[in-house]
Amino acid sequence: MAFVRLSGVTYLDPELAHDSYVLFTGADSVTRLIDLNGTVVHEWPYAGVPPRILDPALNDGRVGDVGVQLSDSGDARGGIYANGTIGQLNWDGERVWEWGRQAPGGAARQNHDWELLPNGNRLILVTAPRVVPGLGDHVIGDQGLYEVTPDGEIVWQWFAGDHLDEFGFSEAGWAALRETVARDPEDPWGYLEMNSAKSLGQNRWHVEDPGTAFQPDNILVSFRKANIVALIDKATGALAWRLGPYYAAEAGAQHQRINAHKVPRPLDQTSGQHNPHMIAPHLPGAGNILVFDNQGGAGYPPAAVGIYAGSRVLEVDPVSREIVWQYTAEDSGLPPWTFFSSFVSNAQRLPNGNTLITEGMQGRIFQVTADGDVVWEYHSPYQGYGVAGEPEVKQARVPGVDRLTLTALVYRAQAVPFEWAPVGTPRLPLRHVDLRNGPS
Repeated sequence: MAFVRLSGVTYLDPELAHDSYVLFTGADSVTRLIDLNGTVVHEWPYAGVPPRILDPALNDGRVGDVGVQLSDSGDARGGIYANGTIGQLNWDGERVWEWGRQAPGGAARQNHDWELLPNGNRLILVTAPRVVPGLGDHVIGDQGLYEVTPDGEIVWQWFAGDHLDEFGFSEAGWAALRETVARDPEDPWGYLEMNSAKSLGQNRWHVEDPGTAFQPDNILVSFRKANIVALIDKATGALAWRLGPYYAAEAGAQHQRINAHKVPRPLDQTSGQHNPHMIAPHLPGAGNILVFDNQGGAGYPPAAVGIYAGSRVLEVDPVSREIVWQYTAEDSGLPPWTFFSSFVSNAQRLPNGNTLITEGMQGRIFQVTADGDVVWEYHSPYQGYGVAGEPEVKQARVPGVDRLTLTALVYRAQAVPFEWAPVGTPRLPLRHVDLRNGPS
């Protein structure tokens, strides 16, 4: 019997949804810009990890430029080693900028994130094959950051393996980390799986206290496998602030469910989180940190997660370290397991206070209000064959274990303002849709 899955827009409330374009790469490795009706208004035949339409204010006023991955490295290990070059395409698909061949080792090895900075440089999350002190003599996939000029020169760099003593690992954590690396030094996703990096930009904390750790140039990063969110001091390279890896034992999965409706409350155990970033000054919740807490298996040693697996989107005050808003499936009146992605995924605050959520493992992108009401829901119809959701060419496979499967995975979607696309790009009136119980 064939499995029938939802496809396209299944719900849209035009009065409550924030109207914009939405950009994402489908599992077929094509990057598309859609409207909230689900209509494709433009596409590029490249994947992005993640793709991102550039803010014209940072791009010399140019509209419609997109950042994507342009070529593979040819590295058989796949995973975080797979990317050869990244670049910027204009609306017509012409290459405006490309980088990677001049990188150390002749490949960008960019993965999980990148950013165009206000000074015109790019912050690129990369993999560096190297021996990491304290983790044995094997060359492993360390991850870090390059700041790259428009001419391709690396003018600043940072590697996680040089700062492990700042991560707060317990003795048991160090033992679990070393055991994991020794068991699989060729792990194609890296021992930490660093999965996001975003500079803070101007923010309320810096305005209120110029000496704060939250300096505009500092960089918020996430280490999925370690359950750590950290702030890198750009000037010194040291960690200036950190969440995780551990929380009080009584703040475990059961505690989360019992107290889920209570905010504010102290932050409790995250697991396998993605894309923590500071909400920009012009948006509701400005200065707080928004993070997709996957609640997938992660941690050194592994964190306890609930039997009734469900993901969360958390808004955290970084000073009080309290959850001030959250979204779970239960906030929409549904069982927790109906909203779950153990890996990938994202959340983005919108100008009207809604939040765009990428439930990536399911290929589902949706908008919720502050009260948890789903006001737009879209299921990517674009599928591809891969292992754990990654295209075969970019994924190292374990013979006899990993099998190619059909997936609609979406790594990270981006809400794109209409004015970031060229004049004349289609913008159709929104129509009410409700197919949640099947076609009428």
